[in-house]
Amino acid sequence: MMDIFEKKLVKRKVDIGVLDIQEPRVSNNRARQQVTIRQGIDTDTSRKIVKDIKAAKLKVQARVQDEQVRVTGKKRDDLQTVITLLREKDYGLPLQYINFRD
Repeated sequence: MMDIFEKKLVKRKVDIGVLDIQEPRVSNNRARQQVTIRQGIDTDTSRKIVKDIKAAKLKVQARVQDEQVRVTGKKRDDLQTVITLLREKDYGLPLQYINFRD
């Protein structure tokens, strides 16, 4: 069943990394498995991301807004550097990058 569920999510362009899959519970001839879909970034992970950005000593400002981390800077190259920095590290969830700087 999980294979079918994951294929349906991929078809709808949902990243499988956001799934929090629990162990199946079996009772009699029934089995249940709880799957939670995580949305946004939790506070601990967002603090790690901001800390890593500030440790890179780039001329950008990083701050936490609701369930996302917003990075602002004057140069587009600095923002692209932050994106490559975050892609190199593994935070346990898929990150999306939106670059509004034109």
